[in-house]
Amino acid sequence: MRIDILTVVPELLASPLNESIIKRACDKGLAEIMVHNIRDWAEEKHRQVDDYPFGGEAGMVLKPEPVFRCIEELKGQRPYDEVIYTSPDGEVYNQQHANRLSTLENIIILCGHYKGLDHRIREHLITREISIGDYVLTGGELAAAVIADSIIRIIPGAIGDEASALTDSFQDGLLAPPVYTRPAEFNGWRVPDVLLSGNFAEIEKWRESQALARTRELRPDLLEE
Repeated sequence: MRIDILTVVPELLASPLNESIIKRACDKGLAEIMVHNIRDWAEEKHRQVDDYPFGGEAGMVLKPEPVFRCIEELKGQRPYDEVIYTSPDGEVYNQQHANRLSTLENIIILCGHYKGLDHRIREHLITREISIGDYVLTGGELAAAVIADSIIRIIPGAIGDEASALTDSFQDGLLAPPVYTRPAEFNGWRVPDVLLSGNFAEIEKWRESQALARTRELRPDLLEE
């Protein structure tokens, strides 16, 4: 799949998109991430991409012209399944969104910045608005990195052990159960005997019960959903 990220601060994305699982997936040809500086589509002398809002509200607003030019140029090269805007107004992102997006071919993520962006962009270009939580970030770059990471890591082949991604928290609507590794005893604390038993049917029952118990205790809202 291909993800095009549009931003006014491309430097913020350099590290998170070029390390670990994302980098390995791109090196394997499973995914491609292209980061575009919106300023490259600004025609003003100083490559201005923002201006004051009409009506006198404080803050700066991303202008429509460079964003339209950028997205229209990209759409002229290939079809896009989604044009996503990272926005506090959007639907709250979850694992089910990530699973669906991972099945698409090409998506654009427009990073919010400043006080927001000209509403005509949202009306005529954006197909989906996504929020990663009820708080405000300086810009949408970190949100875009979160979305890209959550999508790419579940593309088949991105993780060496594909079953690992399928047992992550939230894949089945529950938190993951506790996990342990060697040594079997540390500071007098033992790993639960069932995990050492070799009885995989009982181990699976234990994991299911622990996942349910932890979800009920820590995130009961997930059970309500």
